[in-house]
This record gives sequence, C-alpha cells and structure tokens, in this order.
Amino acid sequence: MPRIAELVTIGGWPAQRSTTLPSAAQASIDYVHQVCTVDVTRVGATRRDPLKVAALMRSLARNVATEVSVSTLAADAGGADSEFSRVTVSEYLSALERLMVIEDQPAWSPHVRSARQLRSSPKRHFVDPSLAVAALRVGPQRLLNDLQFLGFLFESLVIRDLRVYSQPLGGTVLHYRDNKGLEVDAIVELADGRWAAFEIKLGQGAIDQAAGSLLRFRQVVDVERCGEPAVLGVITGTGYGFVREDGIAVIPIGALGP
Repeated sequence: MPRIAELVTIGGWPAQRSTTLPSAAQASIDYVHQVCTVDVTRVGATRRDPLKVAALMRSLARNVATEVSVSTLAADAGGADSEFSRVTVSEYLSALERLMVIEDQPAWSPHVRSARQLRSSPKRHFVDPSLAVAALRVGPQRLLNDLQFLGFLFESLVIRDLRVYSQPLGGTVLHYRDNKGLEVDAIVELADGRWAAFEIKLGQGAIDQAAGSLLRFRQVVDVERCGEPAVLGVITGTGYGFVREDGIAVIPIGALGP
C-alpha cells in the first residue's frame, strides 16, 4: 500500500519515473502552477483568473474518479466568499481538457435486457493522478491516512493505464451506471466491438463484492446484441493474480499489461 501511494504521487511521466520521490512530486506541483498561471491563458481569447483555475483544480482533485457535476464543482471551488458560475466552470474545464490536463471518462450505453435507465454523466479524471495529488499539495503519508481518497486516486491510476494499453488498439475506456444502483468502474471497448468490464478495488477485502457486481452486470447486458465480454475482472492494488471459480479474473495492478 505505501508503494501505491508513492506511485500515485510520482505519476506515470517517463522523466519522473527515474528520479526521487520529492523531485517527482515537486515537478508535478510546478506543472500545476504553470498550467494555472501561464498555459491556461494561452487557450482561447478569454482571460482566466489563475486563482480560480487553481481552486477548480483542487475541487477536481477532491472529486477525482466521481461523477461530480458542474454545479457542485462551481459551489466547491467558489467557496463561501467567492462566486464561481456554472458557465465559468464549464469554460475552464474545456480549457483544461484542451491542455490535456483532464480527461473525462464517458458513460457506456450498451443494449440492456430490461428497462433500466442508464446514467450519462462522465467521471472526472486528470490525465495522471499525480496532478490531483499536486493540486492538493499532499504526499504519500497523508494519502495513507485517508485510504478512501487513496482508493479514488488508485481508480484514476488504473483508468490511466487502461487508456495507455487500449488506445493503440483503437479502444476507449468508459464506465457504467444505471438507475438501479449497478455500477462498473471501467468498460474497455475496442473498435471491433470487443469489450471487457473491470471493477477497481485498492484492497483485497472488496473482491467478492466487486465480482458479484460484475456477474450481475453480465446478466443485465444483452450479449446477443453486444457480444460476450472478453474479460470480467477485478483490478486490485495488492495480492496475487488468479481466475476465480465463477470466471472473474483477479488482476493486481503490477500484472496489468497490454
């Protein structure tokens, strides 16, 4: 677990993988500062307040890997003493996306067997979870003191890796949520129609629950129209990789690959 906290802080930037943890963390902090004060002003003709950009990035970091709405981001980033309109937040989010600082995870809309209403809100992610850590100025020890937040960052790290591995194959990484409360953290869909579904859990204790969710999800999807899933898996932060008797693959992050 401490190593996961370190990797989230260091990030996947090639130049930072071979340096020290403090140097890598400072590089991400410097990059976030550069985005807020310099880069964001170069996107479009609209003047943007660096302090508001920084506040929005902190709010995004607090809500990483969730379906947080623009309205909630506006209220959270603005605080009690500052106004931050939905229009401004949307415009700032667009600028950060164009700068390749953030990348939303869209919702998957498969054919389903019942009249379930599918949610369409995207999940919010930085392109690398180290930017969320840098925006909040936290480090590995503080992350270990808040395992729930570390779990969200770990999910964002896995989404990053799934994107890296699937995009050369023409793949996209999506998520699923319906009005019955059924959720799946990551759906990888390739251009040829093949797809796989993954739950992402930091610890080993939630594997059974995650596997149950994937099996229920398999029953909901109309596989005659969508095809059978290539893989149903639980990606974890620790432990060994194996295939359960119910067919669910357990994949530790260290074994995840193309």
